Amino acid sequence: MQQTDTYSRIISGAMTWGSWGKKLSKNEMIDLMHHCIESGLTTFDHADIYGSYSTEADFGNAFAESGIKRADIQLISKCGIQMTRGRDNRLNHYQYDKDYIIWSAEQSLKKLHTDYLDLLLMHRPSPLMHPDEMAEAANSLLESGKIKTFGVSNFTPSQIAMLEKVIPVSGNQVEFSLTHDDPIYDGTLDDCIANKRMAMAWSPLGSMFREETEQTQRINKAMKPLMEKYGADESQLLLAWILKHPAKVFPVIGTTSKERISLAAKAMDMDLELQDWFALLVASQGHDVP
Repeated sequence: MQQTDTYSRIISGAMTWGSWGKKLSKNEMIDLMHHCIESGLTTFDHADIYGSYSTEADFGNAFAESGIKRADIQLISKCGIQMTRGRDNRLNHYQYDKDYIIWSAEQSLKKLHTDYLDLLLMHRPSPLMHPDEMAEAANSLLESGKIKTFGVSNFTPSQIAMLEKVIPVSGNQVEFSLTHDDPIYDGTLDDCIANKRMAMAWSPLGSMFREETEQTQRINKAMKPLMEKYGADESQLLLAWILKHPAKVFPVIGTTSKERISLAAKAMDMDLELQDWFALLVASQGHDVP
């Protein structure tokens, strides 16, 4: 299955690099790429829709002038969501026919200024997706060397099992954090462990810095002594909590702050003690384990 040692343990998510976020200039993107790599984050996560279909090209134009060797980084992208923003669609929908998947992947290659993607993910499951059609597209891209591996994002274990009747699924990128722990209980991470599938977590900090709720208040209280104990800030503890899971989850962080990236990288060296890990889980859930 997926050779996860290919990827950096923490992945840099590019969703907010362009027009959906910081609107970084070409030189700012080049500078940030170098900082990520120097910090040990050599894997960059994209999707065709980011920036309403513009961020891949912005990143690619910067990468082309960065002096960074393609072999020194890993590029992940996603396809399958058709949006009204950036395209002439009447409504948002999903599309997974063979020709569209191949065309989308080739567009990503062109925009990113690369000959191949290390991993192509089907972005969200469609009620109309057919595994044979998706497998034909994936096999064509794999055989031509345009993608190294094929995976999914936001798929359930049963949807992956359906796909795996016709093609290996190397990874699954899902929402997972201390404030959104469903993948621990709904079979998602069990599936990744059992099938040696790469598990990736988007929004790994969850709602901690977006909302103030009873849940986040409990977590903040539980983190206070741990911050002192581990010499870490809240975001590092949240990442360390994910990194301890036996599914070997790869957090995809969305920050464009050099300081936050450097701090995140240090979380890779943290190892929460067992009872500290459970203290955070209990704080999140609001009750002791059964």
